[in-house]
Amino acid sequence: MGKAPVRKLAFQHPKFLIIAALAGLVIGLTANGLNYDKQIRKTATNRPDSIASVAAFGKVYKVLKSPRCMNCHPAGNIPLQGDDSHLHTMSPIRGKDGKGVYAMKCANCHQATNSPGVGTPPGNPNWALPPEDMKMVFQGKSARELALQIMDYKRNGHKNKAQLIAHARDTLVKAGWNMGDGRKPPPIAYKEFVAAWDEWINKGGYAPGK
Repeated sequence: MGKAPVRKLAFQHPKFLIIAALAGLVIGLTANGLNYDKQIRKTATNRPDSIASVAAFGKVYKVLKSPRCMNCHPAGNIPLQGDDSHLHTMSPIRGKDGKGVYAMKCANCHQATNSPGVGTPPGNPNWALPPEDMKMVFQGKSARELALQIMDYKRNGHKNKAQLIAHARDTLVKAGWNMGDGRKPPPIAYKEFVAAWDEWINKGGYAPGK
């Protein structure tokens, strides 16, 4: 009587062994890739350009978190108001395009120029919040979170490096330093902000570690 054929277990099958070997190779390469990526990022923070970039963003962050910028970059859909960044007393809603809804449009009160008088609505032809699909929230963001958001093409209004540089020259950004009577200006001068913004981006747009 002949010997019964020997059955190989599933994990002994040649196809299984090949797949397992390939899987192991992929896992090994992935792990090495992750380790390499971590090493590069760690090294990058010690490079002169990255150190200068992060230092420059420190100035930028102070401006972006000031009421003159943050009031129009709220976490919710109602803009903030005043030097204490309270909810806008008129409770206007962002709307799809960031310019308000129905009869309560931003431009109804915020004219092309500042209204005369203390505490009256500041003005600009493009006065608005960021649109609904790209809210660009500043409120509640750490320096790292905000830097990463601004440098992320999918979250920054689809702006590339050149467009980000140009954005600091936008008239609505400049309006932060033309705030109208009775309001506190940003913590640094506009020219200093632009210089810091440019340095941050041109030297890599690095985010602080925390």
